[in-house]
Amino acid sequence: MVSLGCPKNLVDSERILTKLRADGYAMSPDYAGADVVLVNTCGFLDSAKEESLEAIGEAIAENGRVIVTGCMGKEAEVIRTRFPNVLAVTGAHQYEEVVGAVHEAAPIPPSAYLDLVPERDLKLTPRHYSYLKISEGCNHRCSFCIIPALRGDLVSRRPDAILREAEKLVAAGTRELLVISQDTSAYGLDLRHASYPLKSGGEVKADMTDLARHLGQLGAWVRLHYVYPYPHVDRVIPLMADGLVLPYLDIPFQHAAPSVLKAMKRPANEAKVLDRIANWRTIAPDITIRSTFVVGFPGESEADFDYLLQWLEEAQLDRVGAFRFEPVAGAAANALPGHVPEEIKEERYARLMALTARISAAKLEAKIGRTLDVIIDAVDEEGGATGRSQADAPEIDGEVFLRDTERLTPGDVIKVLIEDADEHDLYGVPV
Repeated sequence: MVSLGCPKNLVDSERILTKLRADGYAMSPDYAGADVVLVNTCGFLDSAKEESLEAIGEAIAENGRVIVTGCMGKEAEVIRTRFPNVLAVTGAHQYEEVVGAVHEAAPIPPSAYLDLVPERDLKLTPRHYSYLKISEGCNHRCSFCIIPALRGDLVSRRPDAILREAEKLVAAGTRELLVISQDTSAYGLDLRHASYPLKSGGEVKADMTDLARHLGQLGAWVRLHYVYPYPHVDRVIPLMADGLVLPYLDIPFQHAAPSVLKAMKRPANEAKVLDRIANWRTIAPDITIRSTFVVGFPGESEADFDYLLQWLEEAQLDRVGAFRFEPVAGAAANALPGHVPEEIKEERYARLMALTARISAAKLEAKIGRTLDVIIDAVDEEGGATGRSQADAPEIDGEVFLRDTERLTPGDVIKVLIEDADEHDLYGVPV
């Protein structure tokens, strides 16, 4: 399995592999030992599509028997034109179609003597953290995005089913649950926020706040990703103050200038976001806010970009990523007037990243001398270890590098005295 793209794709890969292992398939660590290669593609940006096509080409060159799934499955003709020998092409989260294609390509003789059902789901992440997908699809029609065309409208999972999965993950060793979806704030809207009974008694509502509250009672860190800043997000902040949910919000603001947000057709941007951020920090002083922004969107003027920089200066977000606008086939934004030249995009991108790096460095420097909870991700043989604070999501944010560690294992949560910092990472020693 070659799994590309976002954590939502990774969860799809885990589900596919779990079903295949239950059916009796073993996983090969390389191309040479595989009867068939699965490539789970990303199709959000043209650059991601090209990466997916390169991965398909490599798999065909190295193995020859390739099944393609994921977001690029919507462009089956493009894939088959370039690679006419692919065995099958399926779309995003079409698990049964993928499994059926594998059965056809590499059938397993039935055996009545083996119990092939695994005790728990197969994971592609380390044992101590797990992505928990709570819904598929999105109801928004942002002008730069084709996710609804790839994955459809919002379809929420029942909250009781999510909790059962989370309980199994925690029982199997998960210490951190990373809640993901296309729009976590909209969770349960299609279920009319109905309540569902729990086997342990009581009930849980199909609502982000109530689901987060129940997840927080399982004893693992709970981290919320892809949270649109709807007004009801304010109700989650007290859960952070109470220690039920990590004081961390991943909010894709994308921009701050009103005219650009209007052109982007972004939802939930009419609220006074800066005032709300200040209020969140009053309730949960350690809250970390990470976000992503697009520079060079069609029609973005120098005044719009300066507005964004001033907004970031005032917002003082902890973690910021940025993208240069890239036309995506099928996106409405492609037809907008005022496309920004590439050299201006690059210049604006550099200015934004310089500003956010300065803000990040100052915020991390302020943590020197503090004692923080850190979850261990890796341990080396020379007395060092790498972990993350509550402010750091895996493979996205910074890390905490430790010295003088003893008898630590991945998944341990320990107290760490912070001794130094740079623009992105912290350095410390176990207390």
